[in-house]
Amino acid sequence: MMNDKILIVEDEEAISRVLKVYLQKHHFDVAQSFNGDDAIQIFDDFHPALVLLDMNLPGKDGWEILSWIREKSACPIIVLTALGEVNSRLNGFHAGADDYITKPFVAEEVVARVRAVLRRSTNLIQSNETIQYGCLKINLTAHTVTLNGVPLQFNPRDLALLLFLIEHPNQLFTRDQIIEQVWGLDFEGSNRAVDLAIKRIRRVLSNWPRAEGEIKTHRGLGYQLRVYEKK
Repeated sequence: MMNDKILIVEDEEAISRVLKVYLQKHHFDVAQSFNGDDAIQIFDDFHPALVLLDMNLPGKDGWEILSWIREKSACPIIVLTALGEVNSRLNGFHAGADDYITKPFVAEEVVARVRAVLRRSTNLIQSNETIQYGCLKINLTAHTVTLNGVPLQFNPRDLALLLFLIEHPNQLFTRDQIIEQVWGLDFEGSNRAVDLAIKRIRRVLSNWPRAEGEIKTHRGLGYQLRVYEKK
């Protein structure tokens, strides 16, 4: 039985109340925030396993909350918004959201998305192996990545992608293959989200010497983790 903590940041009380009822029905522990200013304090006190985040909030808006969480935590975030434009989705993924649900939505669908995102973040890879490529070291049990001994921080979506590429070095994958094999068929973002995730991963790995490895773009084909040294 699941007992993960979910923080709902939603200013429309009716929507928040319905989500809380459905999540509690599925044995989640739920906290609520109805404005952006309170959300930060509640996040710090509650330590949620996942955040459902509306973007149009009084006080600090959802973009500010998303940025603030990503600066300090890899906690999964599902964005809830009435904005259905592709650019809004891409902006959310670029800022580090793990999934995106457009209003109006069915509460049971939200629960299913919550479960799917939590599965991706907690069951990325089950292995006792530690892999090292030069100064980049990956613990596949603890799901940790260090560069020259310094821990690197990734959001769950990006970490899942990086670990997948690390498990399949020097293999080329299309965007659709990455979505299917890493994020699952229930992922509803466009394949442009893969490009944004790769861009974020590269930024975190910017100090990894190219002589040891890099994520290569094969134009019109996809991506490959090219590695040259393994310890």
